[in-house]
Amino acid sequence: MDDAATARRKAFVDAARELFFANGYAGTTMSSIASKVGGSKTTLWSYFPSKEDLFEAVVDDIVERYGDALAIDLPLDEPVPDVLRRFGDVLMTKLTATPLLSLFRLVVGEAERFPHLSKTFYDRGPRRGKARAAEWVAAKMARGELRPGDPMRAVQHFSGLCQSGLYQFAILGMTDPDDVERLQADVEAAVETFYRGWRPDPAG
Repeated sequence: MDDAATARRKAFVDAARELFFANGYAGTTMSSIASKVGGSKTTLWSYFPSKEDLFEAVVDDIVERYGDALAIDLPLDEPVPDVLRRFGDVLMTKLTATPLLSLFRLVVGEAERFPHLSKTFYDRGPRRGKARAAEWVAAKMARGELRPGDPMRAVQHFSGLCQSGLYQFAILGMTDPDDVERLQADVEAAVETFYRGWRPDPAG
């Protein structure tokens, strides 16, 4: 794809994101997206054959820019709490970024009418991040640094603990999602609670 085509594709994705967030998935048409960019529906369809394809591109674009937690280093030679603390800080900083909050609200708001949107969002973001973290947890379990159990269940526990404080209010627009100190306190509490439940049994 040449530079002009790449720029054109990006313009369609940017316009779709803005309209999806403003009007919802159902309330956004391919015609309105083409009109916002200043092109024809035929040109838009040459890049994205359907609105669902365009939604997938919007999700991928946001995950690529804000999905740092999907790629953060998870070293096996560092203590469990240290790695989880660093992972949690990155995770929560990104989850409370405005584009990801807006995307989450959009998916939840349309989930009943368009359940495939939820699957698209989950497969392209949360599933990938949790699968990678579960591999690290499994390795830590094998090394005896976490008690044996279901690695994915453990990751779900940690993720849920991290999102149990400020994040819940940020979704509802009831607090400042940029409250770094409060986010860090939530992560610290999550690490402490998680490790208390999943650390190895001292009695063996």
